[in-house]
Amino acid sequence: MTWDVVIAGGGPNGLALACELGLAGVRPLVLESLTERSTVPKANGLVGQVIRLVDHRGLYERFSGSTGAPRPTPWYMFGGFPLDLGQLDNNPIHTLPIPQRRLEQLLEERAEELGVEIRRGHRLTAFTQDDDGVALEVAGPDGPQRLRAAYLVGCDGGRSTVRKQLGIGFPGVSGDGLVSRAAHVSLPEELWVAETGELEVPGYGRVRPMMHTRTDRGVFVVAMLEPGKPLVSTLEWDPSAIGDATPMTIAELRESASRVLGADLPLGPPTAPGPYVLRRVEGGNTRLAERYRMGRVLLVGDAAHVHSAVGGPGLNLGMQDAANLGWKLAAQVQGWAPPGLLDTYHDERHPVGERVFMHSQAQLTLLSPGPGVTALRELFGELLGRTENVQHIADTMAGSDIRYPVACAHPLAGRFAPDLPLVTEAGPTRVAELMRGARPLLLDLTGEPDLRDTAAGWKDRVDTLSATTPEPAPAALLIRPDGYAAWAASADEPAAAMQSGLREALTAWFGAPVA
Repeated sequence: MTWDVVIAGGGPNGLALACELGLAGVRPLVLESLTERSTVPKANGLVGQVIRLVDHRGLYERFSGSTGAPRPTPWYMFGGFPLDLGQLDNNPIHTLPIPQRRLEQLLEERAEELGVEIRRGHRLTAFTQDDDGVALEVAGPDGPQRLRAAYLVGCDGGRSTVRKQLGIGFPGVSGDGLVSRAAHVSLPEELWVAETGELEVPGYGRVRPMMHTRTDRGVFVVAMLEPGKPLVSTLEWDPSAIGDATPMTIAELRESASRVLGADLPLGPPTAPGPYVLRRVEGGNTRLAERYRMGRVLLVGDAAHVHSAVGGPGLNLGMQDAANLGWKLAAQVQGWAPPGLLDTYHDERHPVGERVFMHSQAQLTLLSPGPGVTALRELFGELLGRTENVQHIADTMAGSDIRYPVACAHPLAGRFAPDLPLVTEAGPTRVAELMRGARPLLLDLTGEPDLRDTAAGWKDRVDTLSATTPEPAPAALLIRPDGYAAWAASADEPAAAMQSGLREALTAWFGAPVA
């Protein structure tokens, strides 16, 4: 039996890719080495443009428990600086608190709804590829197995077996001497300031939850992601680290917090129900794969890039990798992909990985100790007094600064499509609601049939819709399944030029028309 795609790794990125492929009518198999979903707390939520993507898939309500479109957050942080996002005319940063275990559970449920097969307790051990597919060797509960797939995607984390066996370089930098500690704890109730939610640290002062509080000795963070379950973490730059083999304790975290804050914080063991975080991580890598594709094998998520968790960019980056690759890989499997389409996965996503590489390193530098960094922070704080600089940082953090290279010169082309409110024959809707099926969409706002007639040769691959909108908008948008505009036209553009540009874009991204 030959699978269309085998995905090595059943974390959020692998499951997101499986959902994308399932929506496109492709048959993926997910291999996950864990027999059960991990109970170890990891990521605490989604940040950035990935939340708009989740909305496109109709999963925002499942993930958030709220209805309607996602709304941007009024503040966020960069390198320990609070960002006042309420001053921005176009605030791009959305946040969605959700424990990774719950996120994986919901993605797994969605994948199973789409007919995806997930095999737990199965680990990819080796593979070879040829012109027609990939032969895989898998270790499972019933012993070794051999499988075959048209394509293999490594979503198997920073120590990726897939990447290593391909021999793809993973250059970057190591955070030697950096020690991160984190644990769920208990804190005396009287230390919490009811009016503001801040933590009053005796001998230091008030600490704002979720903020990176930098001192000359390190970084302190407290967060209340679940009621009654405070999570405390520290960062110290300590070349005399005690070693990963020594078990982490609450007492060790208390000593670390005391060193960072210069004051004793009475941390105790957690009293709320588990599971609990209790970990120490020494060092820290920021690395980016040299290639995201080699033949019939591709990399997604941490298999392609690892970086600091400061600012929470990981799932924003990885899950958008999955959305970018999913429809292109489906087109390749189904035989309608135009030449070179699959190569655009690396071409588009590798530069985005470089951006995250840059800003995650910049944030760690701004948090590190030393008088030189203190001076840098003073200057950086002055720069953040200007709205245009806050906008730039916010766009970078959200990933809304991404513009993929496209032939069309319209300012929206290559960017994530705006979530326009629309009026159609079927009633009011918005762009995100039209993207639930992950199909390409020609949104025609001209009121004329010309563009829809032009797209008729692609009706098996591209949906078309005529609508109006009360907001300023282009005359037409051609939206890819991952939410990015492949083409757009202005209202003052001649009809013949619109039709010609649309035809070129349809052919470039969605193959030749049906005769």
